[in-house]
Amino acid sequence: MEATAKYNRGNPAVKRILQEVKEMQSNPSPDFMAMPLEDIFEWQFAILGPRDSEFEGGIYHGRIQLPSDYPFKPPSFMLLTPSGRFEIQKKICLSISNYHPEHWQPSWSVRTALVALIAFMPTPGGGALGSLDFKKEDRRALAIKSRETPPKFGSAERQKVIDEIHEQMLGRAPPVPQLLTNETNEETNQLPASDASDEHAHKAVGGVNTAGSNSDSVNNDLPRPDSESEIVQHIVEGRTEGVSNHSRANLSRENIPRVAPTPQNPVVAIQKPKHDRLLTLAAFGLTLAIMALVIKKFFKINGLAGYIEGKF
Repeated sequence: MEATAKYNRGNPAVKRILQEVKEMQSNPSPDFMAMPLEDIFEWQFAILGPRDSEFEGGIYHGRIQLPSDYPFKPPSFMLLTPSGRFEIQKKICLSISNYHPEHWQPSWSVRTALVALIAFMPTPGGGALGSLDFKKEDRRALAIKSRETPPKFGSAERQKVIDEIHEQMLGRAPPVPQLLTNETNEETNQLPASDASDEHAHKAVGGVNTAGSNSDSVNNDLPRPDSESEIVQHIVEGRTEGVSNHSRANLSRENIPRVAPTPQNPVVAIQKPKHDRLLTLAAFGLTLAIMALVIKKFFKINGLAGYIEGKF
């Protein structure tokens, strides 16, 4: 990277970024790709939609802005490809983003953040800043459309990087599951599946939220574990810590395709087996019999046997 020559390699932020670039190149992920621009504090990335979700097979581009004091402060994220989950060209409010610096940990990285972003996709937007809640068929239509051409954004240098990333990701992306004919026809007055897909994508790209609105709300945030794998585990189990005014923090496409909150354990009445109840009753009866014999013997010793016989 010739562009890095102008940066002070003794700077902690520059040193960390260069280290992450090297790690990304030596250990690429099948689920995402990211690289810095000439300004190494700005990255371009693309992620694949989570498997077994309406995003599967989609290629979603975005940009990351790293702060000058990275990794001690979190980056910001922006999606450039319409997905029906995140607004395009608008910073996303997540607990791994600059909206919640109190939750960020310096041990996290660009890789960690991208893994988190993939895991957030199937979760409800819940009105969080920059989030959308489109219908599944619209999201699937957008996933199909996302493969056709990369988004157009920024300078020629940036566009060259976007195009390069898209070409490589297209080779990794699985096919997009086709729209279910029955489901689609009901929603589109018996339109053929291909026409329905185009219509859904057209509406979604035009900014029509097909399932709900997005506004600021109180949502749960991620806990702050120590490693990427722990972040994944916390999200999968639906654990939360604290309350935020901006986002629902709900990582990994590499490990887990979708996220679900942990249901509360219902109270279950455990019934004892029948033979256990019989044994309990027998033991209780035997105890009463023994007590009766002891009392009778006590009265007999004290000369009250006749009274006992008359009473019993």
